[in-house]
Amino acid sequence: MLIALIASRLRPYKRWLALIGLFQLVSVIANLYLPSLNARIVDQGVSVGDTGYIWRSGGVMMAISLVQIVASVLATFYAARASMAFGRDTRSDIFHAVGRFSAREVGNFGAASLITRGTNDVQQVQQLVLMTMTFMVAAPFMAVGGVIMALREAIGLSWLMLVAVPLLGVVMGFVIARMVPGFRTVQTKLDNVNRVLREQLSGVRVVRAFVREPYETARFRAANEELTDSSIRVMRLMAIMFPFVMLVMNVTTVAVWWFGAKAIDQGSVEIGALTAYMTYLIQILMSVMMATFMLMMVPRASVSAERITEVLDTTPSVRPPEHPTSIPPIRGEVRFDDVAMTYPGADEPVLSGVTLTGRPGETVAIIGSTGSGKTTLISLIARLFDVTGGAVRIDGTDIRDIDPEALWGHIGLVPQKPYLFSGTVASNLRYGNPEAADDELWQALEIAQASSFVQSMGGLEAQIAQGGTNVSGGQRQRLSIARALVAKPRIYLFDDSFSALDLATDARVRAALRPHVTDATIFLVAQRVSTIVGADRIVVLDDGKVMGIGTHAELLDTCETYQEIAGSQAGSEAVA
Repeated sequence: MLIALIASRLRPYKRWLALIGLFQLVSVIANLYLPSLNARIVDQGVSVGDTGYIWRSGGVMMAISLVQIVASVLATFYAARASMAFGRDTRSDIFHAVGRFSAREVGNFGAASLITRGTNDVQQVQQLVLMTMTFMVAAPFMAVGGVIMALREAIGLSWLMLVAVPLLGVVMGFVIARMVPGFRTVQTKLDNVNRVLREQLSGVRVVRAFVREPYETARFRAANEELTDSSIRVMRLMAIMFPFVMLVMNVTTVAVWWFGAKAIDQGSVEIGALTAYMTYLIQILMSVMMATFMLMMVPRASVSAERITEVLDTTPSVRPPEHPTSIPPIRGEVRFDDVAMTYPGADEPVLSGVTLTGRPGETVAIIGSTGSGKTTLISLIARLFDVTGGAVRIDGTDIRDIDPEALWGHIGLVPQKPYLFSGTVASNLRYGNPEAADDELWQALEIAQASSFVQSMGGLEAQIAQGGTNVSGGQRQRLSIARALVAKPRIYLFDDSFSALDLATDARVRAALRPHVTDATIFLVAQRVSTIVGADRIVVLDDGKVMGIGTHAELLDTCETYQEIAGSQAGSEAVA
């Protein structure tokens, strides 16, 4: 999986890879030739006063060294470019893949895990790509070439290589086999740390309000210590490898000098040849050590590649149809035909047998107790989820046959929990219509009863913090309503969007909204009866089933569930 991920992302950069291989090969050849040349100079000797030979030999060695340096620099340069391009492309692919996920896939992975996969996991594989191109490409050339050149210089000492190299390979294989599950655990613990930290940052007001700082500190400490313990266990395995490699190198060096000295004494090996053999043996062992270092990175990168591939290979449950239905400009009629919806793993459906219609110019209000399925019903129109039974149709066409991009362009969603992006008031309002003029923005703010506080903030260029944390909940809600109005969609979905507003502001927003959306279809989820009393049709939900449909007056006479809701609010806001 790791190799497949790297190969697929580096395919567009074949020319760079070819250059890296070429420059690494040139560098290795130069490295291998220098000890042999030096051995010949030493063994042949230099005549007294023959400075010309010294200059010529030194010049050749200098030229070879310069070639080696230039080739190494160029190889590293292209390796850095290729690895950075790999990271950029992979992060981009993950971002676009997550952008196509429905709420179901995001919930399955978890936001914290998706962030880790798009950052830390990509970085792990990217680092492996860089190190592979910088060191690992040269290591096989150096090892094979070093063996050949060493045998040319002193074949009688070759048995030392037959002992040292396999010994290193066996130990590395044993340690690496133990590291893979360890790194998988480390990445899971890292997900957990990110999740806890994200929850604490997002819910810092709640934490402080309930004086839960000590509890949250202990929770983070526990997650952090689990990550630390898992990392230490893996690092202990890594720590075994380098001392062992150095031990083998040093013992081998001593053995070469010991047995080489005897060979020189017997006249079977020249001093220069022994020096060259020693250099080649060190190069071979250094190549093995570089391979060791690389192989230590492979287990963690392999786990990260699995996690990245899992995201990239996930097929969204809400996906475009293979042959989208060509539809005329949407009028906005929304019809639910015996709709059922069951979340994955749930025993009971959250919606069942829902049949209703919303027509252009109408306001369809949805009310019910907590957990009755109101938000799910709204989400099905926007196709944040797909129905598990029946169909949702717009202008008679099943929304599953419509390209999601075309569908979403005609829907204005104001979610239950409004979210504003870091930037300005104008950049947030233009989210649905980048070409909107300032006059259109101010008109939307007037309708949403937000113009006064925006002016006090400094106008359309006033800064908005991430999540809108520098404005109140009611202000965020009104800015979200204005953002939907700027888009001028054919279908408005207000998911309990007026709950953060006081009764007077709620009434003013609805009064200002009515003349501007006369041709649009409005679905309005609300908890307060006063918010929906003027709706053309009110849908009462209870436990995922439609208990009644009608006007406020009709439901007061015919629907017991609606009577209970209205009765519970009587005297405060039910008939405001």
